[in-house]
Amino acid sequence: MRVRRAVVGALAAVVAAGCGLVPQLVDDDPLPVLRNDAGWRVRSVLAPATLGDRLIDPVAEGVWLVDGRVPSAGARTRVAAQALRDLHALTRPNGAVAAGPDGPWAYAWPRDSAFVAVAFAETGHAADARRVLGFLARVQLPDGGFEARYRLDGSGPPDGRPRQSDGAGWVLWALERVRSASADRVLPSGLRGLRDRAFAFALAQTDAGKRLPEVSPDYWEVSERRVTLGTAAPLAAGLEGASRMYADEGDATRAQQAARAASGLRRLIRSEFGPDYERHGHSGGLDAGVAMLMPPFAALDDDAAERAWARYPVLALRSAGGLAPGVEWKSDGVSWTPETAMVAYTAAASGHPLEAEHWMTWLDRHCTTWGSLPEKVLPDGRPAGPAPLAWTAALVVLTESELAAQRSGVDASVSGG
Repeated sequence: MRVRRAVVGALAAVVAAGCGLVPQLVDDDPLPVLRNDAGWRVRSVLAPATLGDRLIDPVAEGVWLVDGRVPSAGARTRVAAQALRDLHALTRPNGAVAAGPDGPWAYAWPRDSAFVAVAFAETGHAADARRVLGFLARVQLPDGGFEARYRLDGSGPPDGRPRQSDGAGWVLWALERVRSASADRVLPSGLRGLRDRAFAFALAQTDAGKRLPEVSPDYWEVSERRVTLGTAAPLAAGLEGASRMYADEGDATRAQQAARAASGLRRLIRSEFGPDYERHGHSGGLDAGVAMLMPPFAALDDDAAERAWARYPVLALRSAGGLAPGVEWKSDGVSWTPETAMVAYTAAASGHPLEAEHWMTWLDRHCTTWGSLPEKVLPDGRPAGPAPLAWTAALVVLTESELAAQRSGVDASVSGG
């Protein structure tokens, strides 16, 4: 069985390479290198255009950071603050968020942007969160879905990659989180069109919760022949977020429609992917998609999903101590920080603070020399790939925010007692 899966995986890698998708899952690929250094802020395509901007930016960034809050205490304050600064630097004035500083990462993925918007909102930078979501509203396709990624000027996709359906789910989830983080808990009127179109897309993709979504690439960035958990789970989270938003606005009809669709999709996910929750249901191995079935993306009401989530980091562990994107990812020993941070975030949100602390400590210890979070960590512990990576930075900020809230709650209960 494993030999057959390896052959299928190699063939899928060839197809993915031909479609221009990355990463290519070929075992003899050379190990990645660290692509940039501490000077990325002045040398990358994201650098300020004028000398005046380059001189003013560090001061403005310091003011911006102080205007919000760094969700950490103690030893990890440095990495959380640096992650926030990096997110600020990766975000263009028009709201486009670059996944990384250069090359094929210097584009805006709806998935990454959604997490960055939530990280901004939950650290007191509401205007920045709205700006990021506003960019997504401008590039959203007429049917409510999104391309895989966009040029930073908003002029469209840079290539012919297949669309990725999870984007609409992540955007709906992010809109609900941003709304919940606001003082008045009201979704700004300028973002309601984005919400309504993404909701319509999620309904169409799932036939209002009666079927799984169409086959689509997900965060692995490879072509697929079968629907993945990493596509289905975000759409379920998004539908649940839409239901809460509509209910809060008094739109009972759409709130109930969203709730029914979410419930139906959850049942399908359980029947088609459970109880093992592998990437393609009963094949493909466990991957980080199983974390998308945990809080804060889903209620903690599926024991099988929780057991699968607990198994994933054990089976996907790499020699440097981080995680591969999936158990059946290529065996090169490289750890990936977004998937590691996803486990940390869901651990913090689902009542496993010690597990979250473990992964956050590992991420903190594998930053670059200038403090940014890289995309990958080599088997010997060296950072590799682009640094910073927006998705990882956002997840680290969100995890610290969750842990800080829990510490605050414990402190309040102790002092009250």
